Amino acid sequence: MHKGYLCMVLHGHLPFVRHPEHEDFLEEDWLYEAITETYLPLIWVFEKLVEDKVDFRLTMTLSPTLISMLSDQLLEERYLKHINKLIELSHHEIERTTWQPQFQSLATMYLNQFCRARDTFEYYHRNLVMAFKKFQDLGKLEIITCAATHGYFPMMDVCKESVRAQVKVAVSHYESVFGRKPRGIWLPECGYVPGHDEILKEAGIKFFFTDSHGILHGTPRPKYGVFAPVYCKNTGVAAFGRDLESSKQVWSSIEGYPGDYNYREFYRDIGFDLEFDYIKPYIHPDGVRINTGIKYYRITGTGNNKEPYNPQWARERAADHAGNFLFNRQKQVEYLQGFMQKKPLIVSPYDAELYGHWWYEGPQWLDFLMRKASCDQDAIRMITPSEYLSENPRNQVITPSMSSWGWKGYSEMWLQGPNDWIYRHLHASSNRMTELVKKYPCAEGLQKRALNQALRELLLSQSSDWAFIMGTGTHTSYAVRRTKEHVLRFGRLYEDVQSNSIDEEWLADIEYKDNIFPNIDYRVHQ
Repeated sequence: MHKGYLCMVLHGHLPFVRHPEHEDFLEEDWLYEAITETYLPLIWVFEKLVEDKVDFRLTMTLSPTLISMLSDQLLEERYLKHINKLIELSHHEIERTTWQPQFQSLATMYLNQFCRARDTFEYYHRNLVMAFKKFQDLGKLEIITCAATHGYFPMMDVCKESVRAQVKVAVSHYESVFGRKPRGIWLPECGYVPGHDEILKEAGIKFFFTDSHGILHGTPRPKYGVFAPVYCKNTGVAAFGRDLESSKQVWSSIEGYPGDYNYREFYRDIGFDLEFDYIKPYIHPDGVRINTGIKYYRITGTGNNKEPYNPQWARERAADHAGNFLFNRQKQVEYLQGFMQKKPLIVSPYDAELYGHWWYEGPQWLDFLMRKASCDQDAIRMITPSEYLSENPRNQVITPSMSSWGWKGYSEMWLQGPNDWIYRHLHASSNRMTELVKKYPCAEGLQKRALNQALRELLLSQSSDWAFIMGTGTHTSYAVRRTKEHVLRFGRLYEDVQSNSIDEEWLADIEYKDNIFPNIDYRVHQ
């Protein structure tokens, strides 16, 4: 009999980046890299586990913006162009490294990986969402939703109509894709404010996740800490808290597994290492050097000297680390069960892109972990939140505290000097959207199109990604530009609707550029 549960959660999300007005747009590469390095390798892991009849369980967010991009025909075609260029580059690399056998074997490895990526992409008719849906339908994967555009709820609390719209649009979009409503939601950045569970309940959401202190600082104090979910007072929506010990063991590049010296070095890519004239056809047309995904070195140590990457050594370390992680979780549940007098639940959430993109061996590690959990032991059972709540319907009732994950755990990453200016504009736009809904409750035709687009622009401006990027200081100009563009587009739509002077040509142009949520109804913002 198992002594406890392990709930592994991967948060899959990217901001909505789609620029049909440009033939080649730098930030669109975020999606293409994630497809090649994270989402396809995860699909390969799931496929092999199913083929080998390994009974696994995993929970995964597919955010509405990520789903929209993975299902967009223009981006699908551009990804195919992207992967074909990588295949061409890897052919050149095999030839270039003829007298460097260690590097040539790696170039061959990348060629095989890129060809497999293209084949799998085509196998699923270029829509990888359907691949993940297949594993959910098999009962192995639970896909949860997120806010429509990853709006950061604690900074939207003064405009609850926008929080409600973010949730309702997300639930409706999920249902249109997967044929049923989502049971759970990943609150963007784990940002929770007491009372928002009422909005989740209205939308039919059964559970969400918080960081550890969101549960630990709840009222009253949780009897079982983060090792059992709690029900929110008055709503009964369940909150699952993150286990810090298991999370840190994986995500920390210093103390965690990804920093092992045998793993692949992320920051040494041929897009930066090789001569400009050679690599120029495979970087950005403006000459900006970018990551190609072809990396020949392992971490080696803390210095600048790097040794060639050895895939077999890295695979062996991934197996060792999976065994170590499972052993530690076994000891953890044995210890906890001793004084809890019930089976503890270990919730381990991570950004999905840690697996494959940042930590190249991450999907291998996950594969080993799920195989070991299923076949090598019986102390821990992997489980999804819905399964846990079904089997353990009685849980403590508390009010979780306001919290987030990220730096210091209380919104600081999303509210600091570089980004604090955005919120007065977002709040003003939210209030204006509510005003429009009240004034035009039954719009039709061109007016309805403009109101629907106004809500799209508002939602896109609210994405927490823009504030996060400004806070980190990377791609800042793009994040500022996107925020201003959506706020200004919303402002023009507001004025045009009010004055009954809608420019249909301009409206059609931004409908094409910002084509997310085709079935949106502006009246949800109330």
